[in-house]
Amino acid sequence: MRRLIINADDFGMTAGVNRAIAEAHSAGLVTSATLMANEVAVDEAIATARRFPKLSAGCHVVLVDGTPVSSPGTVASLLAISNGSGARFRPGISNLALAATLQKVQPDEIRREAAAQIQSLKHRGLAPSHVDCHMHSHILPVVADAVLSVARDHGISTARNPFEPAWSVRVTHQATSLRSWNRSLQVTVLRSLQARFLDTAKKNGIRVPDGTIGIAVTGLLNRALLSRLLTAMPDGTWELVTHPGYNDDDLAQASTELKQSRAKELELLTSEETLRAIEKHGIQLISYREL
Repeated sequence: MRRLIINADDFGMTAGVNRAIAEAHSAGLVTSATLMANEVAVDEAIATARRFPKLSAGCHVVLVDGTPVSSPGTVASLLAISNGSGARFRPGISNLALAATLQKVQPDEIRREAAAQIQSLKHRGLAPSHVDCHMHSHILPVVADAVLSVARDHGISTARNPFEPAWSVRVTHQATSLRSWNRSLQVTVLRSLQARFLDTAKKNGIRVPDGTIGIAVTGLLNRALLSRLLTAMPDGTWELVTHPGYNDDDLAQASTELKQSRAKELELLTSEETLRAIEKHGIQLISYREL
């Protein structure tokens, strides 16, 4: 049996991202989405999730490229900037990974911030169905240990498995794209951490899919690549990570490198052709609530 979760990241980033996720869910394709607790359109995202009760809404824990929910002084080891201009996390996962390797990141502070983000959503009336991390930062052991234990403590029993399988990287690799080469190499090297992650998930009673597909082609996904993924998908439960959105003025001001690609993904994720392709391959769409 082949099962697929289509998860939309960055719910709450902008009103246009929220609208795109709602449209992709209404089209029958996006089954789950993860909210950013400290973004400008998070309240609207929560209201959207309430309007669509079949959409499995989780927490997109942000530890890079964003601002903390916690008081900056209590999560200082996670921050790149903490002064009069405001507190911000380190830019990009590579900087967080370097700090973690140098043991400059305090696990208790990761737990504190992850808990604060989940609690922020709960206080607004949303009970997260699952967790993942912005830029897949729970691929790092220190982050996985903290975030999965916090999820357990808050009654969340499912999470993203942030490792892309070799078959997915192989069928989507773009030989003429430097971005594809870089990302394919990154996800292949980082796969060595998967066994430890799965042990951590099991220890905390967290269920995860068999892997996440589409990571290596983030920002590059198109119909041809999606078709290859659907054709090659083996038995198991997989998550397709997506970033639909409207490339509007709000997105132009947002801290994300994914701009026009969001509009292209929205087109894919509202297309009857995509839905027919999934049905043709006998793939069952599920949400994180059904994992």
